[in-house]
Amino acid sequence: MVNGEGSNGVQIRQRRRLPDFLQSVNLKYVKLGYHYLITHLLTLCLVPLMAVIIVEASRLSLDDIHQLWIQFQYNLVSFIVFSAVLVFGSTVYIMTRPRSVYLVDYSCYLPPSHLKVKYQQFMEHSKLTGDFNESSLEFQRKILERSGLGEETVVPEAMHSIPPRPSMTAAREEAEQVMFGALDKLFANTNVKPRDIGILVVNCSLFNPTPSLSAMIINKYKMRGNIRSFNLGGMGCSAGVIAIDLAKDMLQVHRNSYAIVVSTENITQNWYFGNKKSMLIPNCLFRVGGAAVLLSNRSTDRRRSKYKLVHVVRTHCGANDKAFKCVYQEQDDAGKTGVSLSKDLMAIAGGALKTNITTLGPLVLPISEQILFFVTLVAKKLFNAKIKPYIPDFKLAFDHFCIHAGGRAVIDELEKNLQLLPVHAEASRMTLHRFGNTSSSSIWYELAYTEAKGRMRKGSRVWQIAFGSGFKCNSAVWVALRNVKPSPNNPWEGCIHRYPVQLNL
Repeated sequence: MVNGEGSNGVQIRQRRRLPDFLQSVNLKYVKLGYHYLITHLLTLCLVPLMAVIIVEASRLSLDDIHQLWIQFQYNLVSFIVFSAVLVFGSTVYIMTRPRSVYLVDYSCYLPPSHLKVKYQQFMEHSKLTGDFNESSLEFQRKILERSGLGEETVVPEAMHSIPPRPSMTAAREEAEQVMFGALDKLFANTNVKPRDIGILVVNCSLFNPTPSLSAMIINKYKMRGNIRSFNLGGMGCSAGVIAIDLAKDMLQVHRNSYAIVVSTENITQNWYFGNKKSMLIPNCLFRVGGAAVLLSNRSTDRRRSKYKLVHVVRTHCGANDKAFKCVYQEQDDAGKTGVSLSKDLMAIAGGALKTNITTLGPLVLPISEQILFFVTLVAKKLFNAKIKPYIPDFKLAFDHFCIHAGGRAVIDELEKNLQLLPVHAEASRMTLHRFGNTSSSSIWYELAYTEAKGRMRKGSRVWQIAFGSGFKCNSAVWVALRNVKPSPNNPWEGCIHRYPVQLNL
């Protein structure tokens, strides 16, 4: 109420108007109510029916129950046949249903602090190599400033040398340090012996020596001779989800098994020493990192597991020539090898994302969102082509988002297109800032960030989404089986109190 003075000095009480409904009512709560009503419509309809059945059953006397038993005796054959069919059907269902896949624990590699590279050090080393002209150096400086990377990211030891020594030996050393560093912590945290592992899947896109990386792990930990091992190469930053999918399929076949997935990338032999700008970007973004994940299909492991795998959705756009070549390893005019990023990359990633979430949406979105999307689509087609398409609210399907930390632009676009809040992209931005683009393992550093912040609650649903060469967009959906605490020696231990940091975007 507002008071004021008139010309005659008399106070005039202004009339209090009713507030604008749209301004006073937070529409998100209306939407949440609608979502709850539609999602639980079947339950709300069944509750009265169940209440009636319970009330009627409570009215049965002993004589009524006796008469019912007599009826069963007169129809004994039918009763036995019905019971046999019921038991047989239940047995078939139990034997053929997909086995649950549990994520027991995972571990992310924490590189030693002496390998950290600051902006100034990066630029000084780039200049001292003598391979880059002034234009290329300036280009790298601008990319670094806008990248979203902080001053604590790590490059391999071979890149700290002047001149750099990108040898096969140095590349093997990097791979061993990352993979064995993550696996040592995983075995220690889970008390699982290496010889108990029945399935091993390793993914590394650009470094594929002979013997393979998976063979290096088997040799190091003396794993058993009948282990099913796989080595995925050339599949880009989304290969971590592909490896999870492969392990999941293997766990459907092999009962009571443990599977380990190791996701990493190798920088030592894949640093670009030329002056083609589209091939210089990976130098500025990619950093050392890796993760090891322990999966199980044993029902006894459910109680100690962190998550259960719900869905994996994979999208491959390789049939399109532009998509196929938008992330492309090649030689420049001077014969120097590197990975070229096309100017069409973001548009192609957007198309792949659209295809992926179109498939994922019906699996995870509440029915309320699906109805709104369908009704808007029909109205747009039949009545008004100018009606904006309805963008489903994935915040109703997921509690946490692990967006591949491929770069600031990737995170920005997904946050915008999926209409996420800053907190939903926080784990991705902070992972990019602290560790850089660690390729396929970045989604695990992000999950570790969420755990370290104490935000993972029982029943929380997590969406891991990654992009990779080919071009691919892959999603994995997990559900937390308990209030998840960070594992010992997690990568954010000792520094999580400093995050989130303020970024100059």
